[in-house]
Amino acid sequence: MSRILDLELLNTLVVVSDAGSLSAAAPRLYRSQSAISEQVRKLEQACGVALLVRGKTGASLTPAGERLVGHAQKLLSLSDAAWRDMQGAQLAGDLRLAITDYFRPHALPIIIRRIREQFPQLRLHVCVRKSAWIEHEANAGSFDIGVSMTILHGAHPPDQASSARIRLRREPLHWIADSSFALTPTKDPLPLVVLPDTCSLQRFAVHTLDAHGINYRIEHTASDIGGLHLALAAGLGIACLNASATPPTAAPLDGYASLPSLPDVEFSLAPPRYGEPQFVSDVRNALAAHLG
Repeated sequence: MSRILDLELLNTLVVVSDAGSLSAAAPRLYRSQSAISEQVRKLEQACGVALLVRGKTGASLTPAGERLVGHAQKLLSLSDAAWRDMQGAQLAGDLRLAITDYFRPHALPIIIRRIREQFPQLRLHVCVRKSAWIEHEANAGSFDIGVSMTILHGAHPPDQASSARIRLRREPLHWIADSSFALTPTKDPLPLVVLPDTCSLQRFAVHTLDAHGINYRIEHTASDIGGLHLALAAGLGIACLNASATPPTAAPLDGYASLPSLPDVEFSLAPPRYGEPQFVSDVRNALAAHLG
């Protein structure tokens, strides 16, 4: 059996993952649903594992499929970069990237450095903003490409705007505290470490505690993620954070019975703006592989 994976088949899997179903992927790939199903079958045969779980509501990735999509995005990005190099084309110019402060804060400097290394002629200007601002300014010209976070409150059908977004990653939310912090039933009210109430995640956490009748107090309000991490390390209280924004010295408190369960969050790239330069569209596609 060949150990060389077909890029076209990998691209099909990535598109199906983004679209959520074979039928939704069909118009994006300009193929019939049966043809896409056959491509996925061939890829599963080549890998020797199941990659998709098909159901009435669509198709979801298996754990192996999740891993393969991560590899596929990188391989497709490298293939695209190789093609541009052979054509003498380079991604060059000034580009403004607005990104939520919850998106992989520990890894973000490394990601940006790798983007600069791969596209040396790209002058990338990064600003860290709240997701609400990024969503509000998506069509206002305040930035070229935006990465925001959405709290997945339940199985609601996506609207037209959200379905056009490029999904990057999905993560669980947790109640967390520093490993040195001992949360016991006697800690009443719960000490909370939060960002300002302009932060949608902070408002969601407080609303969730209120809805479950849990007594709490705002112990510390930090101005940014870095300050929140410092407050946690000082043992000032607990916080609500997504997995990739959790500092290495903190741990989830999911086993603590009185704390309500939390949903997942999803990070995504804002859809292309009408009439945007082709250069921006090309960079968005390249960033999708780097940020996923």
